[in-house]
Amino acid sequence: MKEGWEIKKFEDCLEKIVYTKKVKRKEFLINGEYPIISQEQEFVNGYWNNSNDLFVVINPVTIFGDHTKIIKYIDFDFVLGADGVKILQPKPVLEPKYFYYYLQNVDLGDLGYARHYKLLKEIEIQYPKSLPEQKRIVSILDTAFKAIDKAKANAQQNLKNAKELFESYLQGVFENKGDDWEEKTLGEIANVTYGYTAKSFEEGDYRYVRITDIDINGELISSGKKYIKATKDGEEFILKENDIVMARTGATFAKLLLYKDIEPSIYASYLIKIDFTEDIHNEFYWFFSKTNSYWEQANALSTGAAQPHFNGQALKQVIFSYPKSLNNQKELIKYFRKLEAETKKLEVVYQQKIDDLDELKKSVLQKAFNGELST
Repeated sequence: MKEGWEIKKFEDCLEKIVYTKKVKRKEFLINGEYPIISQEQEFVNGYWNNSNDLFVVINPVTIFGDHTKIIKYIDFDFVLGADGVKILQPKPVLEPKYFYYYLQNVDLGDLGYARHYKLLKEIEIQYPKSLPEQKRIVSILDTAFKAIDKAKANAQQNLKNAKELFESYLQGVFENKGDDWEEKTLGEIANVTYGYTAKSFEEGDYRYVRITDIDINGELISSGKKYIKATKDGEEFILKENDIVMARTGATFAKLLLYKDIEPSIYASYLIKIDFTEDIHNEFYWFFSKTNSYWEQANALSTGAAQPHFNGQALKQVIFSYPKSLNNQKELIKYFRKLEAETKKLEVVYQQKIDDLDELKKSVLQKAFNGELST
């Protein structure tokens, strides 16, 4: 350890805290007098009006999300969010923001949605005994992170713009349809079929594709696979190249998967397969499902707020516009693919910049708490 530095167990660095009332998530107000701080990603998670529930901050504290591992530096009075929030008040030997930055440098591992404080309390805090030296380190980190956060915000905005540009182009194509286009409900031009209910998850020859296997981008997740032995009645649910299936509930409700025949697969009961009865290319409808026109209808036709449901009957009501000529559809698909590929190249560039900035931040933190930061 560097000369003039000290090391202590985590809980030996903390003051005892008297917690105020914790407000349940369902009771949060959209507007109010006092901010609610919870363990969610957003900095402020809601509002409250009862001053009796206010946690008064005399010296800044660090909020730790026991389930989420989210860390927040709080230097204002606030109301506590629901269960899973830990208030960490460092003792006077530690500059509060030094303590906050130190926790950002700790890798706790991941226990899923289990509680992580049991891991946090096993760590040790290393710090200069001199408070002015702690404040000097904090000042350097503040300046460095301000520049890093600005660069990251720009990269994130560029990433968002790239995605929105592609979506905007798709929307324009489907809004400004030509004279040879047809407009019909999906029920007029397609059959929809619910998936197969597996009797067991014995190792078998078929991947069992479930709603949890479709990610937020509507792509097939390669990890966490389940395999089944299909009985004779399950064979009609075997997926073929370019089949499209839709998640009818959950976080990815209304997302469409354009299936690529990587391995023999059967689609599960919470997925709906769409089979067109007219000359419509599956991939053309898949691109349509990425437009605002599609999502406005999906949201309007779904039921359930906390857990949206978009069943076969609702799906049949979706209004879909398409060129009557299959060749025209294929030409548009070629252009969509080209534009999508260019968009993904940009996304890779901006995402790499974001990842590099995150790594830079980690590197600066490591140097800070090894006593290697100079002005």
